[in-house]
Amino acid sequence: MRIRLTAGEAVLNATLDDNATARDFASLLPLTLQMPDLLKREKYGHLPRSLAAGGEPRSSYEIGNIAYWSPGPDIAIFYDHDGRSIPDPGIIFLGEIDSGADALKKYDGTVDVTIEAID
Repeated sequence: MRIRLTAGEAVLNATLDDNATARDFASLLPLTLQMPDLLKREKYGHLPRSLAAGGEPRSSYEIGNIAYWSPGPDIAIFYDHDGRSIPDPGIIFLGEIDSGADALKKYDGTVDVTIEAID
């Protein structure tokens, strides 16, 4: 499934992965989240509920990954890489931004992000 993320003037297109967690996330759309900055590498937002398990937990990420952090329950959008790994229980990939994730760098602090299906 294709999605669009809008944060201020930044409009980013992405593709969700084919796993149970990503499909459950898609069922919440459209969604607007207040997303503060974390470690100058990601924007994260608190989800209204936990998502179904179904993706493989990972401790690493790449710029452009959209991921689920189950203890939150939160999603994270990675716009930079600081070389650190993700602590247990890890993150589950939901999808990936096509390009331009670094546009989120200019929003120091909290930004409202709207996420919607475009297919």
